[in-house]
Amino acid sequence: MKEPRPDWSATEIIAHLHSIGSEDNRKGMQRYGIRIDRALGISHGVQRQIAKKIKRNHERAFELWQSGIMEAQFIASVTADPKRFSAADARAWAASFDSWDIVDGVSDLFVDTDHWRSLIEEFAEDEREFVRRTAFAMLCWATVHRKKEPDATFAAYLSLVERHSTDGRNFVKKAVNWALRTIGKRSIVLHSQALALAEKLAASSDKTARWIGKDAVRELTAAKTVERIKAKAKPTT
Repeated sequence: MKEPRPDWSATEIIAHLHSIGSEDNRKGMQRYGIRIDRALGISHGVQRQIAKKIKRNHERAFELWQSGIMEAQFIASVTADPKRFSAADARAWAASFDSWDIVDGVSDLFVDTDHWRSLIEEFAEDEREFVRRTAFAMLCWATVHRKKEPDATFAAYLSLVERHSTDGRNFVKKAVNWALRTIGKRSIVLHSQALALAEKLAASSDKTARWIGKDAVRELTAAKTVERIKAKAKPTT
């Protein structure tokens, strides 16, 4: 089997994806709540390897996206150029989201663009389940990858977490919870603020907010979590 190369066209890449798809993998994906009607059954690790081999090509990325194949779309998100990716592009791609895994994968690209903050706020107010999830998946990736961003940026987003903590839709509430936990693990300062919100939500009369809060409290107070955050805060010599 030929190895993917940078000069491959979208058509060649898609043909390669079809050739390595696995029905067993598709069934495995389904067990994790992933929609498989557009999937070929290729692991994220293999997808990333392919993306690394074909390298970045912005125009080709959009051709891959148009295929509608889940794996091709993830590879498109890894090989698109964030500097050329517009807010309108993000809106168009987000409008087609129909499964949590494509949301979480592609959100990483959105965070690398110059529009990430406005998109988080815009998508959070969108009533579509997977678009709203996108906002909180982006918030998670930004918390981890935007290392030069001041903690105050993420402290401010805790109000967004609280505002949507009563959205009981499965893929939203899990993303809101994920964002709260991720913010809380970024630094000591954010840990105390996120934990305070988690404890507030844990005492809520709303079932969804209560679940989000209790789960976040559990992780943010775990000994390993606290030790890791304290270790990050120690000055390097």
